[in-house]
Amino acid sequence: MLNTSAPEALRYQSGFGNHFSSEAVPGGLPVGQNSPQRHPLGLYTEQFSGTAFTFPRAEARRAWLYRIHPSAAHPAFQRLERQISGQQQGPVTPNRLRWNAFDVPVEPTDFIDGLIALASTSAADQAEGVSVYVYTANQSMQRAFFNADGEWLIVPQQGRLRLITELGRLDIEPQEIAVIPRGLKFRVDLLDGQARGYICENHGCALRLPDLGPIGSNGLANPRDFQVPVAHFENDPTPTVLMQKFLGELWATQLAHTPFDVVAWHGNNVPYKYDLRVFNTLGTVSYDHPDPSIFTVLTSPSAIHGQANVDFVIFPPRWMVAENTFRPPWFHRNLMNEFMGLIDGAYDAKAEGFMPGGASLHNCMSAHGPDNATAEKAMAADLKPHKIEQTMAFMFETGKVLRPSRHALECPQLQSDYDACWDGIANTFKPFETDSQR
Repeated sequence: MLNTSAPEALRYQSGFGNHFSSEAVPGGLPVGQNSPQRHPLGLYTEQFSGTAFTFPRAEARRAWLYRIHPSAAHPAFQRLERQISGQQQGPVTPNRLRWNAFDVPVEPTDFIDGLIALASTSAADQAEGVSVYVYTANQSMQRAFFNADGEWLIVPQQGRLRLITELGRLDIEPQEIAVIPRGLKFRVDLLDGQARGYICENHGCALRLPDLGPIGSNGLANPRDFQVPVAHFENDPTPTVLMQKFLGELWATQLAHTPFDVVAWHGNNVPYKYDLRVFNTLGTVSYDHPDPSIFTVLTSPSAIHGQANVDFVIFPPRWMVAENTFRPPWFHRNLMNEFMGLIDGAYDAKAEGFMPGGASLHNCMSAHGPDNATAEKAMAADLKPHKIEQTMAFMFETGKVLRPSRHALECPQLQSDYDACWDGIANTFKPFETDSQR
């Protein structure tokens, strides 16, 4: 059912990687220490750690929470009969794959029931790697959830979401993203009745801003544009189902109260949102198409220096001015593995077949690039300055092979004719005659 009422405007703190502090009630944050013997408001102290205690200070992620009930007060979790669709990996395939958009179900489906696993690099118990999901939903969650397997990068494609988390509330819409830390409890309310989008589950090092190198100190995603919630709590004794995803499986218990009862908190292990439309795009002003790494919003490093566990890359509206250049992304074979999605409009390397809500997968050394129609148009184009508008595509790029799920390989959304977009590419070779051939 469509929610026609305007949602309450939320307040946020700004910055990336900051040590934030917030209290919904004055006196909620202790002064001078983290864990007093008795909290002045009778709250329980809880540390929420996203990294090992001995991590270097610059990399450590943790927050102190002051809550009405401790998280430890719950009965045993029980494995659910209904699990996430597509968790079973499919057979190995080196082929290029592309999917149409997944329809929003007709039957009542919340954010968790609407998850479909499309691909993963490895099992959820591995210290690195990623898993990729799409979500479809038509009703708000009436339960709470946390993910023990990794942090979630949520990319809406259709419909606004309100994320109610332990540390506060975030509203996101298509062309915005949100990141939920590993283990943080949250629920998802739909603000438009239906929703669809993508999720990258990062099992490795937490996402951070990429280094800028010779770009300098500014550009790409600016730290001040990231937004973090302010404390907001519920003091509700209504019994609440709490779900978790643990090693890829869904488990649940029932609490005697809401888990969203954090009155105050401080730290840097926090959820955050970012508007992709304010990304400061950089590119060539002379010749040749730049590497897609110049469009990186967030990155998770791996043990191999310079090779990301996952990069989140976007292709937003931008000017194209390169001279004597094939302007679309060049044909290429890549060590990295590329999962692409389309939020809005059209992608400049594909003339047709890649629609909003759809996805494609090009794994390690899989040859790909612009389709035939795009290549022909680009080689014949008048290279005057041109602005690519009304578009927003993205890529989850990872150093490990993304193996599609069995569901992804068997679902009706999989395009059986994807390879045909490169059919008919003309042989335009015209060798020069040498003197001996004349």
